[in-house]
Amino acid sequence: MSVLVQREAAAIREQWLGRALSTQPTDRPAAEAAISALYRLIGLPPPRFHWVSSPLMALATVPPGARQSAENIDDWPLPAEFTSLKHRLSRELDCQVGWVHRPNEQLLRQQVLSSLNSSFNSAFLPPLLQAHSGVSWRYRTWYDTPYVAWLAHYDALHRAAGVPFSAGQHRRLALWTAVASACHWWWPGEQVCVVSERPVAVHTEVWGDDGEVRLHHADGPALRYGDGWDLYAWHGTQVPPWVLEDPAIDRIANEPNVEVRRCAIERLGWGPYIEQAGLRLVATAPDPGNPGFELRLYDMRRDTKVLLAINGSVERDGHRRRYGLTVPGFLKDPVDAAGWTYGLSAEQYSLLQRRT
Repeated sequence: MSVLVQREAAAIREQWLGRALSTQPTDRPAAEAAISALYRLIGLPPPRFHWVSSPLMALATVPPGARQSAENIDDWPLPAEFTSLKHRLSRELDCQVGWVHRPNEQLLRQQVLSSLNSSFNSAFLPPLLQAHSGVSWRYRTWYDTPYVAWLAHYDALHRAAGVPFSAGQHRRLALWTAVASACHWWWPGEQVCVVSERPVAVHTEVWGDDGEVRLHHADGPALRYGDGWDLYAWHGTQVPPWVLEDPAIDRIANEPNVEVRRCAIERLGWGPYIEQAGLRLVATAPDPGNPGFELRLYDMRRDTKVLLAINGSVERDGHRRRYGLTVPGFLKDPVDAAGWTYGLSAEQYSLLQRRT
């Protein structure tokens, strides 16, 4: 892939990611027109539209008189119909990719499609699963259809790699694009289509080499809708509000979820946590996997110790992250503990090249 194509692919990816993260007011007329046109493509008249303030309200407020119900959402037939419509268009567009486009197609698949799918799994799917926890995975696959990843991929194939599409293919692709550009998530029913307003705030951080993002906000909800529904996240991990607002030692000690506990400690800071929790220092040692830095091993709780280490690579902000890893209580040497986290002996860990 030429540098020019790489740059164009990155710009296209960011453009589509911006659409997915948008907090601009929805364009209801444009969304309803495009969704109605998609209904016609599967042989149905335009539906009635039921707008909701957030995905949380989407399945809780299916209007009376609709054939579908929130309790039996797995039985809704139209999500599968629209997903099939998308797959048919995708197969047609894939057939347009000639041998001359193959090298660029593979790289665009990685830098655009895979990157945006990773962002979907990290930043967009968690709140949907929280809102609709009773819905089976079969139905959850519907969310791949209105998400922007596949649209961005074909947009990049056409604009960056020069793959030709027919006028009819452009028109159908434009309908899906119009929906993704005008509104948030939507749920198609036989008579009523439920459509969500966009969030009023979205906070993410870049965490991958190809621009992948995940939810993160240190000072409040990472995602918030106009009706007050929100979600807190620390570096991609969903957490309860107290983790960010009041990461007190007693709350950390009583938290059963190890990931939530880790996030709360990181929010408080490992230094303050160790001091306030009164952890006893067991031993220190130079880190052979990260020359110039030290490993510190502390007693944490019964049958558990914590190894405090410094990240081997520099973070995006130019700093090295201090982090703690829980290790078995029988370990007494920090190098033994570091090796254990990699499944290695202390001697094997000492022979590692600089770790990341």
